[in-house]
Amino acid sequence: MSLSILRPGLLTTVQDLGRCGYQKDGIIVSGAMDATALRVANLLVGDAEDAAGLEITLLGPKIRFEADHLIALTGANLSPTLNDQPVRLHRATWVAAGAELAFGAPVAGSRAYLAVAGGLATAPVLGSRATYLRAGFGGLHGRALQAGDVLPVGRPGTVGRHIGRQLEGAAADWAQARWMPGPELRPKLARHPIVRAIRGPEYGQFSTESQQDFWQQPFIVTTEADRMGFRLQGPALERETAVELLSTAVAFGTVQVPTGRQAIVLLADHQTTGGYPRIAQVITADFSVLAQLAPGQSFRFAEVSLAEAQALYLAQEQQLRALRRGIGLKALT
Repeated sequence: MSLSILRPGLLTTVQDLGRCGYQKDGIIVSGAMDATALRVANLLVGDAEDAAGLEITLLGPKIRFEADHLIALTGANLSPTLNDQPVRLHRATWVAAGAELAFGAPVAGSRAYLAVAGGLATAPVLGSRATYLRAGFGGLHGRALQAGDVLPVGRPGTVGRHIGRQLEGAAADWAQARWMPGPELRPKLARHPIVRAIRGPEYGQFSTESQQDFWQQPFIVTTEADRMGFRLQGPALERETAVELLSTAVAFGTVQVPTGRQAIVLLADHQTTGGYPRIAQVITADFSVLAQLAPGQSFRFAEVSLAEAQALYLAQEQQLRALRRGIGLKALT
């Protein structure tokens, strides 16, 4: 079973949940920018949450399915169509061999995810199929997809096969399930979103005015934005001390302030260590909000406590577990 890439889109890559355990060797985690969206997509087709799918950025590809498949689209609304008919997001969808998936203009968000029952079966590198573009490994030949590429697909699991059989025959070329995840597991694609964060380790080194501006003033994602991070345009953030910092750990969502006093926020392909002061850390529960921002979009940071961040993370994980159980029951009905 396979998928043929007829048109690659702006930036379409194979991603899973990342390459863990190698940061000590200088190898980044990488993986999906919006990991929650990929996890939900995989659950909808009965796969493990860490199965490889496609990350589709802003202008999507055109894909032909070379066999019958069960698929799901999550994340941004990039005006998807199947055989030129609009298709809904966040639903298990059966497609017949020969069906073509395409995308139109972005409506909300910037990254969509395509999961296929069985997962994309590209060769793993260091235990992951995630594409790391700068190093040129993982995914399909370590690069973004190109026209003419063919992606292999693994064998669907029991749940995926059951859901596919339930939908097959409901329409000639494709059919969608009526059920979908609750709103708490669908991305919050506001025009001017709030991104929640906790204070970073060097927060106290910034002036009182800069601390207040960080939480009160809007920031804009500049065009200097990629999978490594977003350079932001916003208030100038002044440190009260010029103490040099040793390179230390950074993570997805770390907000650093370089010498130019304009913040940057790190994303999936961030480096393993950094030497700029860390004014804040975006909470895990809002990684999806952060990942769906587009160049030119404005947003604000909102402060939460560590206890609140932990509670929000646990609630999100419980919602994912509930979705997994619910889909398992749907497959049996």
